[in-house]
Amino acid sequence: MSVRATARITAVRDRRGATTLPVLESDGPLALRRTRATLPGAARVTVVGAMSAPLGGDRLAIEVRAGQGTRLGVGAAAATIALPGTGPAAVPARYDIMLKVEEGAGLDWLPEQLVSAHGSELHMTTVAELAPTARLMLREEQILGRHGESTGTLLSRLTVHRAGRPLLDQQMAYGPGAGGGWDGPAVLGGHRAVGQLLVVDPAFDDKGPGTRLLGPTAVLTRLVGPAVLVTALAPDARQLRTVLDRAADELADHASG
Repeated sequence: MSVRATARITAVRDRRGATTLPVLESDGPLALRRTRATLPGAARVTVVGAMSAPLGGDRLAIEVRAGQGTRLGVGAAAATIALPGTGPAAVPARYDIMLKVEEGAGLDWLPEQLVSAHGSELHMTTVAELAPTARLMLREEQILGRHGESTGTLLSRLTVHRAGRPLLDQQMAYGPGAGGGWDGPAVLGGHRAVGQLLVVDPAFDDKGPGTRLLGPTAVLTRLVGPAVLVTALAPDARQLRTVLDRAADELADHASG
């Protein structure tokens, strides 16, 4: 039996300027826990998987609103593993992420890796709506197959609007249901881990970093507006995280320098 679940997070500022969470609504396999934030006045939420999901046919969603002037970080306790469904019909699972960041707010969306297990089929969408003065750090990491197995089918789309205008809209597909060439030398080149780090920061309006290579399989791309996108390939999840963490630290230093 498939699962339908939507978890919701809303962050607002209290009278002292601290970020509070009036809405922290878990649902189904998406359990939300408030955890300790590293910055004063900020809030942090960790997504804890309460059961195996997403399976074929599941429809999961997380909705996040970072209200005006808030500082919110959202992470996960463990990787998300897309698994095959248990029924006879091959129905894809869906996982939809909706992020809204209002004026002067900052959101760090930093989940753990998404693992596409053999035989699974997952359609994942992430949609972010940003106010002109909003800040967003968003990390995505996809691991194509568990150890010793081939990948499932993964369709992933990321759409970002800033001040009502398109900033980024891209779609990637891997596995048996994708078009030809997805695992060829011009795309993955034999790597099993692919990820990206998007940073949107008004501080980049005047001093944003320029487009350049970060290594043999990673590149930083300056986008139109105060935003940069880091795209990286790696043999495994550990090496991918190392590349993206280094890029995140460098971009944070650049924005505050």
